[in-house]
Amino acid sequence: MAQAPIQFDRASGALEGANLWERTAALALVTGSKISSHFSHMGYIACANLLRKTLPERNIAIRLNPDAVFEFPYGDGYWSKLLNRSYNYEDELEVLFADSIDVDYTLLDCGANYGYWSVLVSSKPFGSHKAIAIEPSGQNYTKLANNARVNGNRFETLKCAIGAARGTARLSGTKHEAFSIAGAPSAGGEDVPVLALDNLIDDGKVAAHGKYLIKLDVEGVEIEAIKGGARLLETDSVIMCEEHGSDRSHAVSRFILEQTPLKLIVFDPRSNRMETVTELSILDRIKVSTHVGYNVFGTASAFWQDRIDALNAKTARRMQ
Repeated sequence: MAQAPIQFDRASGALEGANLWERTAALALVTGSKISSHFSHMGYIACANLLRKTLPERNIAIRLNPDAVFEFPYGDGYWSKLLNRSYNYEDELEVLFADSIDVDYTLLDCGANYGYWSVLVSSKPFGSHKAIAIEPSGQNYTKLANNARVNGNRFETLKCAIGAARGTARLSGTKHEAFSIAGAPSAGGEDVPVLALDNLIDDGKVAAHGKYLIKLDVEGVEIEAIKGGARLLETDSVIMCEEHGSDRSHAVSRFILEQTPLKLIVFDPRSNRMETVTELSILDRIKVSTHVGYNVFGTASAFWQDRIDALNAKTARRMQ
């Protein structure tokens, strides 16, 4: 029988249910996160995963807020940074979600991994929004479904990949945060069903008219996913895509800017604003680390553009 998860509350810092070695490991994980944060957490995942091998196999349940619990295997290199209470995961996304509490939108969490954003966005402090978490990996999907269960099954889960059209693909990779259908068929892995974003309309999962925030963390097939969502992207929707720091051609942003009717928006840490951009040189400055991802946004919606303008105005007032 599996051990009960360790409990950690991000608000108070309380760690419960851990033995002495697990508490020592937590201190090491937090210290490692704080030190490596000065260089974009380079090396943190590898070190944490080494430490994990010395720990018993059990989950940790992180209380993100009073209505959100996120479980993952204790010591997981990707998610253990959450033990560091000063660490914010993809904070430019959290700013938009927090500012959209009053909007009646649905989150489409594509490449959901263990469901972090679906857990958070469906929680009361973020507006209890409808969310559909989409994840192709069998091993990830098990953990995603567990996070849906521990949060009262308040968001829907789908086991499939997102691409340009309905079909099947070969999913491969060695890191749970980087599984992809973009690899060679010979790379091992598992066969997974593929849906286009517009198939969610065809299948009655979402309405043809509505407000959507669409997180596309689909490891190399972002452009294919955008191609498969032409109808959905005509609605009041925003796509949030990851641009990898190592891609100096800025392929995803270039496609949004040059091949779609969407406006390209990026968070500029220099101005602390979501900037609408018409040329890509700004990304040369923003993408300072080659081993991490940077989120870019695309929208054709006047509604969401107005919301982002208002968010920028609020940010400017706070900084005065």
